[in-house]
Amino acid sequence: MHRMQSSQSSPTPATGSPTGTGGGPAPADRAARRAVTVFPLLVIAAGVAGLLFPGTFSGYGTDVPYLLGVVMFCMGLTMSLDDFRGVARRPWVVLLGLAAHYVIMPGLGWLLAHLLHLSPALAAGVILVGCAPSGTASNVVTYLARGDVALSVSVATVSTVLAPLLTPPLTLLLAGEYLPVDAGSMVTDILKTVLLPVLAGLVVRLVAGRRVERVLGAMPWLSSLAIAAIVAVVVAGSADTLKSAAGTVLLAVVLHNGCGLALGYCCGRLTRLGRPAARAMAFEVGMQNSGLAASLATAHFTPLAALPAAVFSVWHNISGALTAAWMARRTPRDAEAAS
Repeated sequence: MHRMQSSQSSPTPATGSPTGTGGGPAPADRAARRAVTVFPLLVIAAGVAGLLFPGTFSGYGTDVPYLLGVVMFCMGLTMSLDDFRGVARRPWVVLLGLAAHYVIMPGLGWLLAHLLHLSPALAAGVILVGCAPSGTASNVVTYLARGDVALSVSVATVSTVLAPLLTPPLTLLLAGEYLPVDAGSMVTDILKTVLLPVLAGLVVRLVAGRRVERVLGAMPWLSSLAIAAIVAVVVAGSADTLKSAAGTVLLAVVLHNGCGLALGYCCGRLTRLGRPAARAMAFEVGMQNSGLAASLATAHFTPLAALPAAVFSVWHNISGALTAAWMARRTPRDAEAAS
C-alpha cells in the first residue's frame, strides 16, 4: 500500500479537507481514497479465488516471502531520509507509539487466543499478527482521518526497522506455548524479506532520485497485487478447513483490530498528544503488516496459522478506511469545540 511522505504536513482540524484548484479534493486525497477503496476489493477477490480454486494457488507457498519482498521494496522506494529525521525531531513521541504498538497488539493477540480457546495453529497465527510491525496502509488512513501523518510515518518506519529484533522474541514468548517457535530462523527471514528489501528500495530512491519519482504512482498498485497474491496462496493452503474455522478467525480478527484501534487512540489521548497524533496512534497500533505475518506463519508454522493474517489483511483496510472517514467527518466539530 501507499505511504504518505512525512514531509507532507497533515491537515489540521481547522483546515478541513484538502482541496484542489477547483474546490474539489486534492489529487493526493483522491489517490489515497482510491487506494483504500480498491485494495480491500482486490484482496477479497484474491481470497475468493484461492478458496474456489485452491489447486491453482496452493503450490506457491514457497513464493510468499518473495512476494512480501516486493511489497517491502515498494515501501522502501516511497521512503526518504525525512522519515528518519522525523524520528529525531520527536523521539519520545515516536518511542511512545512504538511501545504502544509492540505491547498492545501482541498482548491482545495472546488474550484473544485464550478467551476464544483457539486451536494451537490459529492461536499462534493471531499472536504472530499482533507481533508484526505496523501496516503499510496506516499512513494513508491517517492522512484521510486528518491525523498526524509525520508521526504515523515515523512510527511505521521504526517499527519496520526494529521488526527483526522485536517480532521473533515476542512470538516466542507468547506463541511458544502453542507451537514450536524458531526465533533465530525467524530473525533471518525478517531480515531477508523485510529489512533488506526496504533498505534496497531506499537506496534506489536516493540514487535514482527523479527517475523513481516518475513511477511512484505505480507502487501502491504493485504492492496491492503482491499482497493479493499472498492472500490467494494462504487461503488456498487452508481451503479445506476454512469453512469450519472462518467464523472464529473473523471474530478474532475483528476484535484484535478493533481493540487495537481503540486502545491506540486512547493511549494518544491519555498522554495528551492531541487529536491528530491520537488518530495516528490508533492506526499505527491497530493496523499490522499482515503480509509479513502470513509469510512467517507459512514458513514457520502451518497453512492454517497463516489464515488469521490473510483475513486481517482484508479487514484492517476496511475498518481503517471506515474509521478514517468517521474521524474526518468529526473534524469540523472537534475544531469548533476546541475554539
